[in-house]
Amino acid sequence: MAKIKAGIVGGTGYTGVELLRILANHPEVDLQVITSRSEAGLPVSDLYPNLRGFMDIQFTEPDVKALKNCDLVFFATPNGVAMKMVPELIEAGVKVIDLAADFRIKDISVWEHWYGMTHACPDYVAQAVYGLPEVNREAIKQARLIANPGCYPTAVQLGFLPLLENRLINTDFLVADCKSGVSGAGRGANVGTLLCEASESFKAYAVPGHRHLPEIKQGLELEHKSAVDLTFVPHLTPMIRGIEATLYAKAKTNTVSVEEIQKLFEQRYQDEPFVDVLPAGSHPETRTVKGSNLCRIAVHQPQDNDTIVVLSVIDNLVKGAAGQAVQNMNLAFDLDEQAGLGIVPLMP
Repeated sequence: MAKIKAGIVGGTGYTGVELLRILANHPEVDLQVITSRSEAGLPVSDLYPNLRGFMDIQFTEPDVKALKNCDLVFFATPNGVAMKMVPELIEAGVKVIDLAADFRIKDISVWEHWYGMTHACPDYVAQAVYGLPEVNREAIKQARLIANPGCYPTAVQLGFLPLLENRLINTDFLVADCKSGVSGAGRGANVGTLLCEASESFKAYAVPGHRHLPEIKQGLELEHKSAVDLTFVPHLTPMIRGIEATLYAKAKTNTVSVEEIQKLFEQRYQDEPFVDVLPAGSHPETRTVKGSNLCRIAVHQPQDNDTIVVLSVIDNLVKGAAGQAVQNMNLAFDLDEQAGLGIVPLMP
């Protein structure tokens, strides 16, 4: 089988370089194009020296004609970019994985409200497959257009899913209390994410409403098949990578035990290569998934009451972005789902 001819649109951000790092050692991928208007002509390894000796390619201006020669194009671009190019690529037979939010939310009016722009190709939103493999694996295998999930939505949905699928919790008051490293804000200059501003500090943000809220609710409601009431509060932590989601829910009955919940999670994820349910009583740390495509989960039932607490950790740049995109690529091209993703987390 010939290698997949891949292109990346927008390769200078943190998500783009993470894609490059993973694809550099993928046995079935031939990276043909990586675009950047600002860095066109510059060797990739000059901007990202960690790729020296692994990636012999230059940034080029975005060119749809060149991208049409690819089998697959990743969009690691700001919201609103992919939707302007996707129709032409899809009609040319190119598969697309969008790591931004252009195709995640099915209700166009909701998307336009949260992202503050008119959608350029709403007809393609309906055919896009939401790329959470643990839920949509079979649909991803047949997809031409894959909407890669956001980082917070990945950690939160994987934590709540077994409880919703088994209808163990009340859905009138779910809480997702989440913390992210500053790389989640992107590589662009921003005073709030400068080292002197973010270091030795901790804050909540976007409490009135975050763009990932409707995406999370959409996923949870699809699983529960009815409305859910979710309070989602993100926080910025003084670290580069990682997301920790502490999730709270009330059990429908106080007769369910933490041992039963533990078993339920273990059974739900026993065949999932990138979800690791930790032993009972564990407290997962973000550093144990750093640089990997893993989601590590632990479940608790404090004081044996009716509150269930789920702890979910991921690397926001890998399972929350580039790694999940490669996992989706593997599925869409009938490859080993774990190809290129056997990355041992970095410690310390």
